[in-house]
Amino acid sequence: MESTTGLHAEAAARLRVAITRLQRQLRQQSVGDLTLSQWSALVTIEMHGPMRIGDLAEREGVSAPTATRLVASLEERALVAREIDASDRRSSYVSVTPGGTEQLEWARKVRTAKLSQRLATLNDDDIQRLLDVIPLLEALAAED
Repeated sequence: MESTTGLHAEAAARLRVAITRLQRQLRQQSVGDLTLSQWSALVTIEMHGPMRIGDLAEREGVSAPTATRLVASLEERALVAREIDASDRRSSYVSVTPGGTEQLEWARKVRTAKLSQRLATLNDDDIQRLLDVIPLLEALAAED
């Protein structure tokens, strides 16, 4: 691991605070009638599914019973579906339904539009500076 400097520490602290505040603001803008936990689980299943409920619990950092309740609530809304594992009939895989995909696309459009409205308050130079730094943020956010 490479050593860090005071400059790295300052950048990390400021970036962490800015991202946390922006994320909190975006999350507080309620979209639809799902809870934040339901949205998070739905996105995780979309990104990594089909998956077992235990794997969802691990990725979401919740207990297996909590993940089971989340899946049940999403299943009631026809946003996810369970399929029995053919090799182990005691377990099942959860995947996003077409309705779940549609709901995610809608929510992303709404949240993007809200953020776009906030960005519209910036001048063109600031927007370009933001666009220039986005690849760096994407690289930092990439999963290891």
